[in-house]
Amino acid sequence: MAPKGPGYATPLDAMRSGPREELLYVICVQPNPGEGKSDVLATVDVNPNSPTYCEIVHMLRTGNQNDELHHSGWNVCSSCFHLPEGCVVPVRDKLVMPALGSDRVYIVDTGKNPRAPIMHRVIDASEMHEFNCATPHTTHCLPTGEIMISTLGDVNGNARGNFILIDGKTYKTKGTWIKGKEAKFNYDYWYQPYFDVMISTEWGVPRVFKKGFQLADAVDPEVYGRSLNIYSWKNRELLQTINLGEDGIAPLEVRFLHDPKKPIGFVGCGVNATVFRFFPKDGKWAVEKAFSIPPKKVTGWIEDKMRGLVTDILISLDDKYLYLSNWIHGDIRQYDISNPENPKLVSQVFLGGLIQTDSKIKVLEDPELTKQPDPVYVKGKRIYGAPQMLQLSLDGKRLYVTSSLLSPWDKQFYPECVKTGSFLLKLDVDVENGGLTLDNNFYVDFANTPDGPLLAHEMRYPGGDCTSDIWLAD
Repeated sequence: MAPKGPGYATPLDAMRSGPREELLYVICVQPNPGEGKSDVLATVDVNPNSPTYCEIVHMLRTGNQNDELHHSGWNVCSSCFHLPEGCVVPVRDKLVMPALGSDRVYIVDTGKNPRAPIMHRVIDASEMHEFNCATPHTTHCLPTGEIMISTLGDVNGNARGNFILIDGKTYKTKGTWIKGKEAKFNYDYWYQPYFDVMISTEWGVPRVFKKGFQLADAVDPEVYGRSLNIYSWKNRELLQTINLGEDGIAPLEVRFLHDPKKPIGFVGCGVNATVFRFFPKDGKWAVEKAFSIPPKKVTGWIEDKMRGLVTDILISLDDKYLYLSNWIHGDIRQYDISNPENPKLVSQVFLGGLIQTDSKIKVLEDPELTKQPDPVYVKGKRIYGAPQMLQLSLDGKRLYVTSSLLSPWDKQFYPECVKTGSFLLKLDVDVENGGLTLDNNFYVDFANTPDGPLLAHEMRYPGGDCTSDIWLAD
């Protein structure tokens, strides 16, 4: 019998037999660097039977300045589950943390003591700079045992769409993935070898978006992307670029359905709060608008309308629900995508945002709400900021949410968070009928850490999750 690798045989196996999460690894950016302060990987206890439930039980500091940790991934995942005879079984025990600001890549050992990870290796920025790649973002493990990280720019901060490959044993940078033509921009990616496809998305020019958000930049096609890039997985070649138009400015997180034999997925586009569905058609790939969040007519804002800003999406392991965060308006939404061609909004919860009743921004016309949402308090504390990064439990019953996007953007839109730190909250999910309910007894304090306030971003479980793991067809 062939050995079994890390993760789970199928998405439904993970959903039905995976353990309840007990720890969360949370990427945290230091908004007030200096005096020995740096970005942090925080370990949070989410076991309700633990005496340290809802507490940060460990902080691993990078020890460097200007890292801007952002996303993370694993050395191996469920794409390595099916192994050939005689193969050495790999172990999921290294968390890979690229730094969007410094171009370093941190390799963290989570295996020796999951509650207190230690630094295993730091890949210096010079290794990716050797290939004129910079601004690393999304990490996925590959079935080959390699690690691939999307890079958004060149060493001068200009846009450049490529991917670096890292050896999964030595953690040495091997080179770039693409053969031939590159995309203009880059951001997130997802692959499905069964259909010989990888799809990547686009943010913008790194030296521009790293400074903050300007609407003039976002509507400039030379500064912000608006396309999906379709690659041959087998040949590593860019085959097709799909321009999503004005509704598709800044396509960010891309998610295939987890079933590896279903060639359907969704992408959340930031600036105009639109989600597109993609699928194969007539030998190529095509897109259709799945839904969009309408703007609100307002006063006291940078425009007379306030667009939404979709910053994260994820899909439950049974491919039933899609969740998104709308960072400017301040809400999380749950859509039933049982029929991917007809998504249905089934739940919506506001957690902060810029249109609360005590905001200086006044909503004059709203096609969705009858009144501005009230401020939210959890365990007696006012929630500042807005929902941003999402993570769903394997069984789909708990949705965790943090509030940091990118520290210059946090400081621009939610400056109070530099003092209060980010939030980490939990919503309980009705997996049968749809529905989100805020857990008023779950609140993780990122304001009063030993290093002061921290900006919490992406979350990972030690055993993998619905945004780290990719499954391959038999």
